[in-house]
Amino acid sequence: MKIRQNARHFASRKALEIPGVRSVTRSGLVRLHTKIFTKKADPDHADERTDRLDAFFDATMDTYLRALQEGYSEAEAREITHVQANFDFYNHGWTEMMEFPADELDDHYDRYRDFFETWEITIDDPLGQFAPPEGLPAAPSTPEKLETPEHPYAEGGFADDVYVETADGDLIVGGQDEPDDVDVTQAVGVDDETPEPEDD
Repeated sequence: MKIRQNARHFASRKALEIPGVRSVTRSGLVRLHTKIFTKKADPDHADERTDRLDAFFDATMDTYLRALQEGYSEAEAREITHVQANFDFYNHGWTEMMEFPADELDDHYDRYRDFFETWEITIDDPLGQFAPPEGLPAAPSTPEKLETPEHPYAEGGFADDVYVETADGDLIVGGQDEPDDVDVTQAVGVDDETPEPEDD
């Protein structure tokens, strides 16, 4: 998958591990992800998906932190959560929100199979053990879109590794190393004066 990675991603990672700021960063990241993907959703269905997306992305924050603890890089840990989201989009027939084509679902699963199997994550059950005990809010599916899926925001051909687009527009396979001078004040949710990125 191709994702972006800049100083704000590293700042948000650090903030999620610091008491006192982790809660505002977590809620800021959830809000940001929901905003990004509801913009990609069919406008007729965006509002009805919001509550589920909020709860889903909140659960993936735990996935992200666990992946980091298990030694995955920042880019890999974040990509894992994106793969989870795309599984859920596919299951609901929300193909217009997907970031990679449906025929690459298995390829993305296989790349992180060890992690996914450990935590009982499958394409059919995208959160596995990270699902909240109370479950997720329901949202209407559009299964008819699976018959002839359209992926206006998907980029195929990046299923063999994590591809990171830097702030300078360079494409790096595997992602960047974390800088030494991470500024937590740049984290999502910490500084409301900082404009939100167009995508995560």
